[in-house]
Amino acid sequence: MPGHHGGLAAAREPGPERAPAVVPLTARREVALARQVRARELVTGSAPDTIAARINAECGPAYGTTMIRAYRLALGIALADVVAQVKAWYQAEGRKPPRFSETLLSAYESGQKRPGPEYLHYLCAVYRADPQDLGYPRPCLCGGEHRPAGREPPAAGLTPGPASPLARASRPPRGPRRVPAGRDAPGPAAEPDDDVLRGMLLRLQADSGAAADGAFFGAADRIRRRMDDALLAGRVSATVIDRWEEDTAGYARQYMTTPPLRLLCDTLLDFGDIRRVCAERQPVESAERLCRLAGRLAGLAGIIMINLGDPRLARSFFRTARTAVDETGDRGLRAWVAAREALVPLYYGEPEEALALAGSAIGLAGRNPSAAGAMAPALAARALARMGGRGRRDALDQVMRMLDQAHEVLDDLPGPDRADTAFGYTERQLHFHEGDTLLALGDCQRAGRAFAQAWRRYGPGEFLDRTLITLGQARCLLESGEPEQALRLSRDALLSQPREQRPAIVLRAARQLGRAAAARHAMLPAVREYREALLTG
Repeated sequence: MPGHHGGLAAAREPGPERAPAVVPLTARREVALARQVRARELVTGSAPDTIAARINAECGPAYGTTMIRAYRLALGIALADVVAQVKAWYQAEGRKPPRFSETLLSAYESGQKRPGPEYLHYLCAVYRADPQDLGYPRPCLCGGEHRPAGREPPAAGLTPGPASPLARASRPPRGPRRVPAGRDAPGPAAEPDDDVLRGMLLRLQADSGAAADGAFFGAADRIRRRMDDALLAGRVSATVIDRWEEDTAGYARQYMTTPPLRLLCDTLLDFGDIRRVCAERQPVESAERLCRLAGRLAGLAGIIMINLGDPRLARSFFRTARTAVDETGDRGLRAWVAAREALVPLYYGEPEEALALAGSAIGLAGRNPSAAGAMAPALAARALARMGGRGRRDALDQVMRMLDQAHEVLDDLPGPDRADTAFGYTERQLHFHEGDTLLALGDCQRAGRAFAQAWRRYGPGEFLDRTLITLGQARCLLESGEPEQALRLSRDALLSQPREQRPAIVLRAARQLGRAAAARHAMLPAVREYREALLTG
């Protein structure tokens, strides 16, 4: 396979016919006309390939619009979106992101350059099109097809793509679905990415500590992207939706006690089922329930991705969750998504963004008691504390006001919300977050008491937060000048758990503790022993 610089092939291959030079005014007119064509075709239910062909036919004579440019305009996305998705494909396959840029893509679209085989392969993956669709007659490097199964290329007369929603309602019913082992839910046919998830389940059954690979995370992201497609395009029985809602509530109950990778597999399999149903016409009441389910499952997948150490995929799932819940008009659910999304920048070093998301969640929650209304102020307090509030009286006062607000809202929450650690917010979670906040402010004594209150309220099987709380207690010991006790407590807490119960977020916190101890006590034997324990454990 060629190297990352797929564009270097431009010097060796003849390019397509060049488009005339485009001045800004002409470019604006081209985009305006393409937008009109896209809107008209979307109303009739045309597929992206048909829209691209129509844009090429109507814009090409006047503006020299190439097919590769027409495809991007048909999807309504910017150059930067395509570049980001190409790089995401590389990352999903465990490869180093290429030096692919908007400038290079623009050169392809203008006909000044021609993509090499490797870049063309990934552009086809992004556009879900074959090279011929983009104006390049050669076959793809992978030897396969990128066009979705069952979709034929538009004919010379611009044959329309998939039928409009009205026409879909009159289609004959599909054949029976192949039911996967262990899952008896009725629904549309399974897809290849489902097999990737089932393979992960089989590996977990054989080895509970098995790690996910690039193929797994790639499948997860493709499932999420197809849900985006279904939500933006828009008959399942109420009984099936009832079962999905019960399963989703069950996943929330398992959140603290089931290894995250196993829970993610189950979550995404239901997520994929719901996506396939969303692609068909549904009654209004069913569509709203399905969007609510999609938002909850996407949000739960985002939470699990945080725990597995993939903030990029976590953000993507939360973005999908926002798309879904915006269709419901449920401000409380929208606030929950924003509050949970704030954990991504909070845990991965961007407290300013976490504070902004928490503030958005507070505004969406309003005055009605809700899980997000209790959680968001606590997250805002954690973010402020991490933004350099140590030793500042004004920062301490502001943080304490937010924590008091969180306690007040929590006291007014209904019982089910106070018992749900995933879709609700519990007292033990608040004590945990309070301890983390006070520790960041340098108040180790009160932080230790908050951690102790939280730890007592978690059951033995709730390993995730329970381990993170113990690591917080270890940080208190380190700040109090007891590095050996801190490292011993962290090591014992970590190694007492089986591998599948040590997700990336826990390992990350343990390594941060080790680095902090090494920075202050580099010559201490316990530091070396701790590092070796993490490596061998």
